[in-house]
Amino acid sequence: MGFAKEFRDFAVRGNVVDMAVGIIIGGAFGKIVASAVGDVIMPVVGLATGGLDFNEMFYALDGNEYETLAAAKEAGAGTLNYGTFLTTVVDFVIIAFVIFLMIKQMNRLKKEAPPPPPPNTRECPKCLMSVPLKASRCGHCTSELQPA
Repeated sequence: MGFAKEFRDFAVRGNVVDMAVGIIIGGAFGKIVASAVGDVIMPVVGLATGGLDFNEMFYALDGNEYETLAAAKEAGAGTLNYGTFLTTVVDFVIIAFVIFLMIKQMNRLKKEAPPPPPPNTRECPKCLMSVPLKASRCGHCTSELQPA
């Protein structure tokens, strides 16, 4: 089998196409969730914390004190930006929670599969062939069967 044919078979296989669709939809869904977090949830969190901006929390590694993170960077000081890290962690927790809630709702709306029908056959204990539940004798080996 040639390399091009192998690649074509791989690329058009169902699970590869499904994965590609999932990645594309996931990217679009990520934008929706990021907007929900950045435009709806984080302003409420900011209001609840008195307008505190975690992104301005930092430690200057040169030992000097700077008014803002931008001023420290302008001075060329190395900074440990723990506020940015905290913001990223809070964003992750909120995004994960929003995704959890959305998936939970989607699963609730999804139709449940009907239960499988009850079996209408059983196995003959002598020949192990399938016979109807109401049969009193096996049609394969003619042995007598116990009532079901």
